[in-house]
Amino acid sequence: MTISKVSNTLLLEPGMEDMYKCVHCGLCLSACPTYLTTGREMESPRGRIALMKAVKESRIEPSSRVISHWESCLQCRGCETACPSGVPFGFLMEQTKAELIYPQKTSLKQRFLHFSVFKLLFPALPLLYVLGTLVKFYQKSGLQRILRSRIVTKVAPSSLVVLENQLPAIKGNFFSASTKIYPTKEKKQGTVGLLSGCVMPLFQGPIMEATVRVLNRNGFDVVSPPGQGCCGALNVHAGERERASKMAINNIEVFLKANVDKILTVSAGCGSTMKEYQNLLDKSSSISSEDVSTFVSMTQDITEFLVSIPLSVPKTALSMKVTYQDSCHLAHAQKITKAPREILQSIPGIELVELKDSLICCGAAGTYQIVQKDLSTKLLSKKMATIIETKADAVVTANPGCIIQIENGIKQNDLNSPVYHIVELLDLAYSTESKI
Repeated sequence: MTISKVSNTLLLEPGMEDMYKCVHCGLCLSACPTYLTTGREMESPRGRIALMKAVKESRIEPSSRVISHWESCLQCRGCETACPSGVPFGFLMEQTKAELIYPQKTSLKQRFLHFSVFKLLFPALPLLYVLGTLVKFYQKSGLQRILRSRIVTKVAPSSLVVLENQLPAIKGNFFSASTKIYPTKEKKQGTVGLLSGCVMPLFQGPIMEATVRVLNRNGFDVVSPPGQGCCGALNVHAGERERASKMAINNIEVFLKANVDKILTVSAGCGSTMKEYQNLLDKSSSISSEDVSTFVSMTQDITEFLVSIPLSVPKTALSMKVTYQDSCHLAHAQKITKAPREILQSIPGIELVELKDSLICCGAAGTYQIVQKDLSTKLLSKKMATIIETKADAVVTANPGCIIQIENGIKQNDLNSPVYHIVELLDLAYSTESKI
């Protein structure tokens, strides 16, 4: 990749001086998945910050080798949990990608893929639903089975075969935002707005439906207002902040007009980005800082919300041993680790077995499992080894990317263990009550 000399203006902007909070103590090393996997200093948070400083101070140029160390970062933010100095590494990495990595996608292939995914696909949900429909037809029609035959896989490029094997199965019906109101049959406690999002309602529609049922069961009407779109998380992590800011403005306007008490997300990655919309929007944006603050204060992860209310305890037992994988953007970005466990322990019959290194990323990280396949695979292998050690009947997590990644690991290890989102398990417990 040809590297041209680029401006480092963003590295001088307010907030970027936080890189100098790093005292290189090394406490982040044991929390960094890429450092633990490679053992290389430049694949650690303090190593990446050292490179940021060197570029800012014009001691080095952002060469392809330098950029490769930044691109290998999962942006899991585990280092933030470990850091005693409060270095906002997630913000530093997002700014660095926006200024020094995203502009360097100079090859035609890179620019085409970046444009297609982050400027065309995610901002345009109707187009994404068309793609989802095509994938669903491909999977249900038998074409997938034919193309996965040994003859075809021998002819197709290996990279395409690997990518196709990672394609998650579309389960159930699509979920979409609409004017529909999902009313509770219990004593009404309020009305909540549900982020539909982009990929999750296509590949994991049943989780969205389970979320609605759980909220209804606990006395809340649910709306998923039309006009909302992708939260912008994947764009932010890819360095495409301009488009992400437009997504943020749209979602703020839509949900503030919806007249809801809370704005809920079922995706940890979406929730962390939405709670940090103020980092995307400056004083020149078309929306007021008051509206941004209001939106952020109303946004909660589904687990965070459920433990804040008098949660209705299921009346029947599930009799299941489960292990819980902390989703990075729930545990590290949103600092939520107790709520998911409290919900699991509230379900009669559930035996929760703690997972070793649960706070270490599984290697999903949005598009990371595609663009950094080797590292992602190594991280998944480590995660699967710890999951197998628990001898759990099922794995539970709180993020769609984690679910897809761990399901791939289950398949690769020829296991039969299901992977649940927390609300699915709670919904399953509620559903058994009607069978008493």
